[in-house]
Amino acid sequence: MYEANPMAWLVEQAGGAATNGKQRILDIQPDKLHQRVSVMLGSKNEVDRVTSYHGTI
Repeated sequence: MYEANPMAWLVEQAGGAATNGKQRILDIQPDKLHQRVSVMLGSKNEVDRVTSYHGTI
């Protein structure tokens, strides 16, 4: 989380999106210091498209 949050913040400030496939990275409350999360970041359209693929499984 301590690596994913700064990247997510920068990408979102540039107009992109950052998610773990289910929810926005910046909305995740860490449970422990070295918590691991999957990260998808990039343009909003591309992240939405990849997220939609994961929702159909």
